[in-house]
Amino acid sequence: MKKLFYYFIKYTIRFTINCYFRKIKIYGLENIPKDGGVLFSPNHQGAFLDPLLIGCHIKRPVTSLTRSDVFGGPLQWFMDALNMLPVYRIRNGYSNLKKNQAIFDQCKNLLSNNQWIMMFSEAAHHDEFYLQALSKGSSRLVYETQENSENPIYIVPVGINYGHHRNPFCDLHLVFGEGILIQPFIGTSAEKPERLNAIKTRLRTEMEKCMWLPENDEHYEDSKKLIHGGNTKKSFHDLKKGIEDQSLSPKKELKKQKWHRLLIGLLSIPNLPPLLGIKKILGLFKDVVFYSSIKMSAGLILFLFWWAGIFLLTGALWGWKIGLSITIGCVGLLYVRQILSIKYL
Repeated sequence: MKKLFYYFIKYTIRFTINCYFRKIKIYGLENIPKDGGVLFSPNHQGAFLDPLLIGCHIKRPVTSLTRSDVFGGPLQWFMDALNMLPVYRIRNGYSNLKKNQAIFDQCKNLLSNNQWIMMFSEAAHHDEFYLQALSKGSSRLVYETQENSENPIYIVPVGINYGHHRNPFCDLHLVFGEGILIQPFIGTSAEKPERLNAIKTRLRTEMEKCMWLPENDEHYEDSKKLIHGGNTKKSFHDLKKGIEDQSLSPKKELKKQKWHRLLIGLLSIPNLPPLLGIKKILGLFKDVVFYSSIKMSAGLILFLFWWAGIFLLTGALWGWKIGLSITIGCVGLLYVRQILSIKYL
């Protein structure tokens, strides 16, 4: 039952993601090793949207390490079905940190049996394009697994590149880098801390290759202005090179006139209840990094219920052909609203 639920959620989320983003470009799936255990290490700029993006675009099931405070209670069955394991942080209480060892042992067992897991190597999520400092957790996990396993263990760097961190209908470039084989790090003469640092340094280098703008240097603020809808239509490599040599054009600032606001408001009327519902839910979250995740997941539920209700009500009143036409009209007007809204962000 749980396995069936996993695949149902996977393909439902995949369909929703393709509706949420204007265009998704995926690079490097051929870099995922076909043998051994694999740990995916993506950057973390989109809260719980990040693991969903990776999980629904790779062939095999993946076990995700997730913050512990979302576990327990009525949602526990769903967390288990989605192959999620808790990671405890110091904010969850010092005594809870000891529970991480049991989770790591479980992950080592999965990797040793050629399974796939996902772990965010950055210390926390954020809504900037650059790569934050990496923790040693993922490096230690793959190293200690390889120490006690005859099967090859890999860590695969992943770059999740959002055209916009908070708004829908932007472009997304999902980049899988070359897998790093851990075995060569085992046989060196260096002490274990130095070996872990070597893995972490190599991982950072490879993750940076998978990101449009990986460094927070003196040119960062100017480089950010080059990431917009006009440029994200380019290929990943052309966009990354254009940012590096500053050969791209920044976004043209378009002043939103009163008639633009009025038109967007009018286009919102057929879908006003779900739009207001999403706005209300967003108000419950102070962390803006959750905005895209909430918009996509809440939108999936609220809009589907709204459109189903519109179809049933208008179909019962005026016939199913008219009901279907009105429902399609609501969907189309939302699409036009999003195009117009994103143009003036």
